[in-house]
Amino acid sequence: MSIDVKLDKAGRLMVPRKLRRELGIDQDSKLLVRVEEGGLRVETREVALRRLQEYMRKFKKPGESVVDEFLAERHEEARREEARRAWPKK
Repeated sequence: MSIDVKLDKAGRLMVPRKLRRELGIDQDSKLLVRVEEGGLRVETREVALRRLQEYMRKFKKPGESVVDEFLAERHEEARREEARRAWPKK
């Protein structure tokens, strides 16, 4: 769907009711806006998050747990920090 809109004097863009209904947003909704291919892309945070998750999914190996990998890295970092603190100072 494409609808013509224009900016007001303050540079605000009014999202017509028809589009707000289609997107399921209201006056308190938070939206992400960015320049993309010479235009503006406006999307809800939920849609942006789903799109990012879908994009990142291709980098995850089958059976791999990114949470387990993150926790293992943090534990190793904590172990190194503890070892550094226990090392005798000169």
